[in-house]
Amino acid sequence: MRIVVCIKHVPDVQSERRIEDGRLVRGEEDVLNELDENAVEAAVCLAEEADGEVIALTMGPEDAEDGVRRALQMGADSGVVVADDDLAGADVVTTARVLAAAIERIGEVDLVVTGMASLDSMTSMLPGALAAKAHMPLLGLARTLSVEDGVATIERSVDGFTETLRAALPAVVSVTDQINEPRYPAFAAMKAARKKPLDQWGIDDLVEVPGGETLVMRRALTSVTFSEENVRDGSGTIIQDAGEGGRALADYILSVVK
Repeated sequence: MRIVVCIKHVPDVQSERRIEDGRLVRGEEDVLNELDENAVEAAVCLAEEADGEVIALTMGPEDAEDGVRRALQMGADSGVVVADDDLAGADVVTTARVLAAAIERIGEVDLVVTGMASLDSMTSMLPGALAAKAHMPLLGLARTLSVEDGVATIERSVDGFTETLRAALPAVVSVTDQINEPRYPAFAAMKAARKKPLDQWGIDDLVEVPGGETLVMRRALTSVTFSEENVRDGSGTIIQDAGEGGRALADYILSVVK
């Protein structure tokens, strides 16, 4: 089984993020997107069961290589970084087209696994857009995933119900953080990751892919026009509970409601 896991290198959620010229500043305190760690773990577990291969794929600036290196440490066999100045500011549709073209160039692929969202833009649209551009069925928001006899099966929770969905391979599957507990790579795995192959491609490498559509870049349809940090007003009220804390809280709630 040959699996591509799509990942993203994003600013650390604990860092101070900045927007300049309508774009999130990258390359300062970036890490592998936390929700993509679940996707890497799911892909590696499937590959271990089926004696398969996992290829970590990302699109981003050159330092996005660090995110792929992390995926290699977690068990991916090889990596691909698509980096090009023309991709700066790309939106979801452009990103999906580039990733689909990269998957086409990689060759025969049985499964594409993604996280359910990236913690920078939080659109959650990439899995669906990628499935459309790659002409594959989508199994979204999986909390369990199994593959047998050329069919992927997932379970997911939707509005209080548990659904079981199946799709013939090749397919795109997005996973939630409920699916597993990502492994923490040991020192030996980190050392071994340095020797694993990692390719870097640009747009010119994807313009004409065998059997694929011509990749035409376009201006992003969305951009950030304004951003402002949310700051809490005041420091709040602290009440020392001497037996009347519950009543004080109830009085406060009633005053707000009124």
